[in-house]
Amino acid sequence: MESLKEISPDFARYLIEFPFGDIYARPGLDLRQREIATIAALTALGNARPQLEVHIAAGLNVGLSQQEIIEIVMQMAVYAGFPAAINGLNAAKTVFDRHPTS
Repeated sequence: MESLKEISPDFARYLIEFPFGDIYARPGLDLRQREIATIAALTALGNARPQLEVHIAAGLNVGLSQQEIIEIVMQMAVYAGFPAAINGLNAAKTVFDRHPTS
């Protein structure tokens, strides 16, 4: 965020206001469900590892287990291909190594 603020303060603000102020605040899905959808989408993109890592950590913070996250990522192999799922699993491992279970 800080590096974006330097080059485009408006974009940095939009990046927070739109998803978190408008979309995440909508009724219909709880935060856990939203993180499931976001992890799946970012995995399927296959080119958004920094954002995927942020949302995997967020998923852990809203109650997803490591095993649930692994299953979400593995499910994406069917729709996005094995390379995207492999990248997603590697991102998950990075996050899990930083956030070990107790």
